[in-house]
Amino acid sequence: MRKPGYKSTVNYHALTHEILVLSNQGIPRIDFHREILKILIKYSGCDFVELWFRENKKYSHCRVTQQTEDSFEYNVIPATEKEDGIVVPNLQENSIMDRLRVDVIRRRFDPSLPIFTTNGTFWVGNTEEPIDLILGSNKKRDQYNNSINGSSKSLALFPLVIGDDSIGILQLTSSHYNYFTEDDIHLYEGFVETLGISLVNQSTQAALRERVKELTCLYNIAQVAEQKNRSVKEILHLIVNLIPPAWQYPNITSGRIILDGQNYTTPGYQENKQKQTSDIVVNGYRRGVVEVIYREMQPELDEGPFLEEERNLINTIAKQVALIVEQKEAEEDRLKLREQLRHADRLATIGQLAAGVAHELNEPLGNILGFAQLSMKLPEIPERLSRDLTKIVDASLLAREVIKKLMLFSRQIPPKIGTVNLNQVVNDGLSFFESRCAKAGIELIRLLSHDISEITGDQVQLNQVLVNLVVNSIQAMPDGGKLTIQTLCSNNYVSFIVEDTGVGISKDIINKIFIPFFTTKDVNEGTGLGLAVVHGIVTSHKGSIKVESRINYGTRFEIRFPVK
Repeated sequence: MRKPGYKSTVNYHALTHEILVLSNQGIPRIDFHREILKILIKYSGCDFVELWFRENKKYSHCRVTQQTEDSFEYNVIPATEKEDGIVVPNLQENSIMDRLRVDVIRRRFDPSLPIFTTNGTFWVGNTEEPIDLILGSNKKRDQYNNSINGSSKSLALFPLVIGDDSIGILQLTSSHYNYFTEDDIHLYEGFVETLGISLVNQSTQAALRERVKELTCLYNIAQVAEQKNRSVKEILHLIVNLIPPAWQYPNITSGRIILDGQNYTTPGYQENKQKQTSDIVVNGYRRGVVEVIYREMQPELDEGPFLEEERNLINTIAKQVALIVEQKEAEEDRLKLREQLRHADRLATIGQLAAGVAHELNEPLGNILGFAQLSMKLPEIPERLSRDLTKIVDASLLAREVIKKLMLFSRQIPPKIGTVNLNQVVNDGLSFFESRCAKAGIELIRLLSHDISEITGDQVQLNQVLVNLVVNSIQAMPDGGKLTIQTLCSNNYVSFIVEDTGVGISKDIINKIFIPFFTTKDVNEGTGLGLAVVHGIVTSHKGSIKVESRINYGTRFEIRFPVK
């Protein structure tokens, strides 16, 4: 009686051709192994077909059964190199079947025994009978006294050998006694030669395809990085969409890049347990992560469901992203520095001009003011003339204040350096504004640090800083509000903060507020020198200014000075 599913020699050649064609279709290795076993179990009529195949230093193990249609199982088994140099899977060699499998892979057989062929294939028609083996070069006798598998009666283990390299085994199992004939075994041995070549060919092609996808992905990322007109956000949006095609299962792959808390994801992104990650490290600091997620569960491979090549790729992508961020930030810093240099050059030019104008106007203005004040002291001057002289004096005093600010801005007035307490500066300065704030409906709040350190500076100039900032805040709250003056102290610096709830400053204006003569006020309401003077004084005291503002919410100036 012939076994069910038995095929003729003609169909055997068709099977061999089918396997070779399948190995060149470019499908993932798990799918390739699944298709091979489906074809084999259909062709052989066996109850079980199993395959062990070595890739790198691991073994892929897959198995199908005749009972159920979708019975494919796949797992990766670690491997060990034996003393004879052959790499074998880490199986439980105290198990009879596992010992047999390892022996066949290691080519440990006695061809004089009827259960072995000269090619090293092990086959029996009744696994219930004890098996007497002579293994190894020392002809050591080894006896398998127990049954190999209670449900399997016929067993065949075919070594997969390429040249002198043992790369795995094919196992066929049947519940029928004497299921295999000697002719069957010879046919399968011929097929196994083709199978070994096909497995190696498919594995090599798969590795090549992965390498091509990896290089294509990295090339496209390099092309995106070269687009200098794009922002980091635009570049990361483009890069994250280049990720899925580079992975083994692009149709179920999602990508995500997280940088500084900002997410960039592929369409249809969703979380899953199976994911691969790599940190984005910029200038030694972890700034984010690159993630690849499989939306559907996949069998375990080298690293979870991911290939070893994909680990190398995601690490490279993370490094490329970090390099792009470094380059973009360095370019932004360079542009900021260039703008700062231009700004400093403009300030220097304006300072020289201001100093010259101040000197030229100071002397004639002093004469005008002096003569006007003397004329006002003359007896019996007409009332109309007295009013005109008063206007001249007032205008001259205003002009003198402007000149004083010009000279202060251009640092023509030498500072009087001494020890200064910022709390005292605040208290002295605010005493002139209390009644004005009350009339304007402005609540004046003082939050002064008790143990504030003293600094070295010019108290008059620091008072000018406070006055200018407070005046600006009052003018920013025409309908009333809150004006908070706060002092703070740390180990390295002391600071005072002027914060209002006024109209705020727009983003396009906030970068211009320290430019001399820049003002948003009417012609008769300001000279545009107030904040320029503040900037000059703070800079001369080796301090810094931080400005924060929101339209209709208010503005916050924080002035920091190094401690004494």
